[in-house]
Amino acid sequence: LHYPLRRQRQMCIRDSPHTAGKYHARQFRKATCPVVERMVNSLMMYGRNSGKKLKAVRIVKHAFEIVHLSTGQNPIQVLVEAIVNGAPREDSTRVGSAGTVRRQAVDVSPLRRVNQ
Repeated sequence: LHYPLRRQRQMCIRDSPHTAGKYHARQFRKATCPVVERMVNSLMMYGRNSGKKLKAVRIVKHAFEIVHLSTGQNPIQVLVEAIVNGAPREDSTRVGSAGTVRRQAVDVSPLRRVNQ
C-alpha cells in the first residue's frame, strides 16, 4: 500500500467520522485525517449541502450499509481499495525555457494520489 494509506490502516477505526480536528494547521497533518472523514468532508463541499456535516455522515453511513449488504466485505476496506485503484499514477507538468513550453510526464506523490 501507499504510505498515507498504510498510516490509515494503523490508526484506530472511529465509530463516528466527526473528529472536529484542525488538519490544515500544519503542512502534512491532513495525512493523519481518517479516510472516511476526508470523504465526508469532500461530500459537503459544494451546493446546498455545503457545511452540513451530519447530513454527509448519514449519507456515507447509508452508502457503507449498501456496500456491506451487496458485497459482504468491510466497507472501509472497499473504500481504501477504490482510492488506491482510482488514484492517478502519472501527471503532466509544464516545462519551459526561453519562451517555449512543453508538457513533461511526472510521477504523482502518494499523498497527492490520496488527495485527488
